[in-house]
Amino acid sequence: MRHQHRRTFLKTSGALLGGIFAGSTVVAAERTDRFVVEADDVATLERAGLDVVYDLTATGTAVVEGSESDVSSVTSSYAPDIEVSLQDPDINESAPEETRDEPGYSIQWDKQSLDVPEVHTVTRGEGTRVAVIDSGVAATHPDLEHAVNVELSRNFTGDGYGAGVPAGGDHGTHVAGIVAANDANDEGVVGSAPGTEIVDCRVFSTGPTASFADILAAVVYSANVGSDAANLSLGAYPIPRQSLREFYGKRLNSIMAYANSQGTVLTISAGNDAADLQHDKNFISLPNEGAQAFSVAATGPKGYAFDAGDAAQGPESPAFYTNYGTNAIDIAAPGGDALLAAIEEYPESWFYDLVYSTVSTPQFNKRGDYIKADHAYGWKAGTSMAAPQVAAAVALVRSVDPSLSADDVKSRLKRAASVPDGYDKAYYGSGYLDILGAVTNE
Repeated sequence: MRHQHRRTFLKTSGALLGGIFAGSTVVAAERTDRFVVEADDVATLERAGLDVVYDLTATGTAVVEGSESDVSSVTSSYAPDIEVSLQDPDINESAPEETRDEPGYSIQWDKQSLDVPEVHTVTRGEGTRVAVIDSGVAATHPDLEHAVNVELSRNFTGDGYGAGVPAGGDHGTHVAGIVAANDANDEGVVGSAPGTEIVDCRVFSTGPTASFADILAAVVYSANVGSDAANLSLGAYPIPRQSLREFYGKRLNSIMAYANSQGTVLTISAGNDAADLQHDKNFISLPNEGAQAFSVAATGPKGYAFDAGDAAQGPESPAFYTNYGTNAIDIAAPGGDALLAAIEEYPESWFYDLVYSTVSTPQFNKRGDYIKADHAYGWKAGTSMAAPQVAAAVALVRSVDPSLSADDVKSRLKRAASVPDGYDKAYYGSGYLDILGAVTNE
């Protein structure tokens, strides 16, 4: 039972999987030396000469390194780990990488749409914790240094650069700022839940690559340290449905169900492929379509800082890139949009339709030694930006009522949300995120 106040593989018949995304889809490759196995204890695995990388036996799972012959000698229920590459959404390639001189809240259309200042009269998220499972969070960023718990932060990549400090990644730092950027330091941007604590779970290395097994381990760790939400702005699509064997679904669902049972809401980006997940008979998107996932689609404006004419739309409108599907989406939240024709026509203002948040780029010398991190602010778009809006909302709801279970929190967020008039429910699930409604109504 959780404490009341919370400070607390893929075996695809040889087929390659869609990659882990923070934007566009990339290709995944199976490893031959690392495996996810079904296991209730690790002693048998160790006796077979296998190195246990992660003991996740609370979920009936372990991650081991060794030969496949050694693995198969002790269990028939296993799958190879995969290594994948991380890419930003294509639209982000055209956006400014950073800015140091722009105002903060005045250009945060997402926080204005979500009534964040009014929410803060009720709660700022105090007494809660959000894990950011991503490319790393820069704990020394002036808008995040108040929030990151460096002691609890973990590097799951094995690259030796640590977590929190110093090697906070650009993508993970942007996500963390959406959640918890400081609203009381008279600079930068405003996070939805600036009173929450951030735990940096770095699963993408400086390469950047990620192991799916590392992601699973980070989910379990996030639950074990009492995270109210664990944000996964990542995913794999397209995965062939016919290649999904019982092992994969069972292990992933077991781990996600474990996190949910511990009170941790898994907010997961729905993906940026403009795919109809509801009617995609051949492929599936994971982990956002896994058990207990809180799958988040993206919305955004067109023409926030320029005259978009007949193409103009408000912040609650579906983003052009977002995945959708009535049973595949739980809720929609601001992730940013773009009028592609405006990139050339309005080069100084089109990117204001993206989400503005903290960014940080670690710098290394030729030997690979960390030198410093360049902290700034910048724009990104994607379901990667929508998911942390919901993670912050989870923290805010839990701050108001710490006794709520994960299912209770998700239910309250769904009840408060509504589908905007004139739009297709397939893009929204329960509707557009309404944080104020969730924190003020049972």
